[in-house]
Amino acid sequence: MGKPKTKAVFVCQQCGKESPKWLGRCPGCQEWNSLVETVVSVSSPAAMLLYSEDNVPQELSKLKSERSHRLIFPLTELNRVLGGGSVLGSLVLIGGDPGVGKSTLLLQVSSTMATPGSKVAYVSGEESPQQIKLRAERLGVAGDRLFVLSETNLEAIIGRLGELLPILVVIDSIQTVHLEELSGVPGSVGQIRECTLRLMRWAKQNNIPVFITGHVTKDGAIAGPRVLEHIVDVVLYLEGETFSSYRILRSAKNRYGSTNEVGVFEMSGKGLLEVPNPSEAFLASYSNGAIGSVVVSTLEGSRPVMVEIQALTSLSLFGPPRRIATGVDFGRLLLIAAVLTRRAGVNLSNQDIITNVVGGMKIAEPAADLGIALAIASSFRDAQVAPGIVALGEIGLNGELRPVPQLERRIAEAARLGFKSCLIPATSPKVLPGNTKSIEIMRASTVAQALRLGLVKSVGQLKEHGDE
Repeated sequence: MGKPKTKAVFVCQQCGKESPKWLGRCPGCQEWNSLVETVVSVSSPAAMLLYSEDNVPQELSKLKSERSHRLIFPLTELNRVLGGGSVLGSLVLIGGDPGVGKSTLLLQVSSTMATPGSKVAYVSGEESPQQIKLRAERLGVAGDRLFVLSETNLEAIIGRLGELLPILVVIDSIQTVHLEELSGVPGSVGQIRECTLRLMRWAKQNNIPVFITGHVTKDGAIAGPRVLEHIVDVVLYLEGETFSSYRILRSAKNRYGSTNEVGVFEMSGKGLLEVPNPSEAFLASYSNGAIGSVVVSTLEGSRPVMVEIQALTSLSLFGPPRRIATGVDFGRLLLIAAVLTRRAGVNLSNQDIITNVVGGMKIAEPAADLGIALAIASSFRDAQVAPGIVALGEIGLNGELRPVPQLERRIAEAARLGFKSCLIPATSPKVLPGNTKSIEIMRASTVAQALRLGLVKSVGQLKEHGDE
């Protein structure tokens, strides 16, 4: 049999698009200097005609429906994000910044699943077995029935996994493994794509879930081609601020469940600990009635989470005023500042505005608009926020307040935590009595009216700033 023919093409390291010649800018993703020369093998025409006798097209209506069996983990927060556990034969990709806790989380998961009669394989291309042992001792992991393999050759890894046949496989990380038959270096487009495909086929054939970790770029995306995220079944991101102990496990793709669920963990000396009640954790240091601080209820999947939004305004002495948004969408912050200036009489044209979500949470939904507006106005006017209040509402460009979805669940969570009042849009549907009896419902039609209800102002402040 003759040696397969090869040719050189230029492959984008960001999106995987191929080009017969080098280009300064990728025509697919518009990235500069991302095309790298790669040698690929050319398939013969005869190979394209091969097919399997066992794999034939089947009529959908005649297929039997079978429930997918899941591997349930002792970590409730992880099960929540995965949709009730990991489906057997699934390929799960976990990304995150360096040092955020990906390896720690997977080592803890591996140790909890290594029970009598069940083996777990932990493959690392970045650490030696001795380094993994040191981390395991720090986390209090004994390591019984947890088999560690330090290897980067994927063929050797798959061979060892075939001998071991564990119930769970962890590959840390996909950028370090490679195939000898490919010419690219580990981490290149061809290597990552082919290695991921081989692992996916092995997982499906053996009905064993495989977890792989992936490095992220400075933009927060998984390093390598975007096709990597299309190959795997589940994509999870482990997020966390540098100086915060909380970690958020967020789903970006899930073929077997919802992508809206999040899991909350706290980094400690013994590893990642579950946070069963995120609302209480995020509000642990909340000061009731503080200036520039408002509590909102945001939905993370199927559960409401109470978070504190802080804002600070300061007179801009040099240059145009700045807008800094941490944990909230920058575009929403600009919209809210413009509406407060034009529709609510809060002149922010010469004010620096800094907003922050306490605890490292990120809020993307517009239901937090009213809370952000109250926090900014409170800081600007140096006025206290009404004690025990929760603000919920989307702000329109004309200053009107619009209702938010699943309002009763949000209010019930606020009432459970002891909040006394909830400020909502006047057009919101009627709140049925039940778990919300202990909380007062206040309604406002506009941002200006909401500021009058949500802020406590002195007589001097009323004379200085006027009332809307």
